[in-house]
Amino acid sequence: MVAPAMGAAIVINFQPTSDGKAAISGDFVATAKEVEPLLKALQNNGIEVMALHNHMLNDEPRLFFVHFWANDDAVKLARGLRVGLDAVHVAAKS
Repeated sequence: MVAPAMGAAIVINFQPTSDGKAAISGDFVATAKEVEPLLKALQNNGIEVMALHNHMLNDEPRLFFVHFWANDDAVKLARGLRVGLDAVHVAAKS
């Protein structure tokens, strides 16, 4: 298992632009079986996938990094990111 401190954490950045919009960027960490549902979740919610790659040589489980970007309605993007988080099985805090 790779610890989050070793670069296996999900990063999400929001920067307000104007009129309720935000620019977002960051990256998701996904297992092989989570990649396709994650890509679909992001793309179906107007979030552009910028890169998909692997950082490690012999990681177990195999981890993939999905970098994303968008500039749109902040609430719409937040909802889209929630769908992405669900695709990689990150629970919402209550």
